[in-house]
Amino acid sequence: MGKRVVIFGATGNTGLCSLRAAVENGLDVRAYVRDKAKIPDDIKNKVESVVGDVINAKQVADAVADRDAVVVALGTRNDLNPTTVLSQGLKNIIDAMKAHNVERISVCLSAFLFYKPEAVPAIFKDLNADHQRMFDMIKMSGLKWVAILPPHIADTPKSKYTITFDSSPGRAISKHDLGAFLVECLDNPDYYQKVCGIATTS
Repeated sequence: MGKRVVIFGATGNTGLCSLRAAVENGLDVRAYVRDKAKIPDDIKNKVESVVGDVINAKQVADAVADRDAVVVALGTRNDLNPTTVLSQGLKNIIDAMKAHNVERISVCLSAFLFYKPEAVPAIFKDLNADHQRMFDMIKMSGLKWVAILPPHIADTPKSKYTITFDSSPGRAISKHDLGAFLVECLDNPDYYQKVCGIATTS
């Protein structure tokens, strides 16, 4: 793929792993962050940091300009309250991609989207509702999108993992493997416009 990528949510749990994977893969990496200080010292000089808010459409558009691909690893940390920030952010990202003729995007969502709504644990219902809005939006976008729906994101080392389309192959995935797949899938047309489950192979 083109070498220029922008990562949204680049200092979150998964986003940092995507950021590191992109640097290790030799890409030209732009990190869109709220706080530059959260970028680890050892890769700080290897990425271009852009401070902004994902709900600010102009800041998002400027960050997407001149990129070849986009990684979206937006999250709410541990805040499970009702939100539209993630879906509003993704709308701004999609609009910016169309304005700047950027086609490829990977989006980290959640394996709860494979469940029937009544099967989603109550505590996650509000967050899942915004993930559903993101999911609907990306599928309608007409872009070369990859939707990745991870199960429990574990703080475990890299290992073997498997990808399945339209279903979840297991109960957990290493954040390092998930972060790397978000970057590497953009290079593989087999994944374009696919809904990917991912899990560690036990």
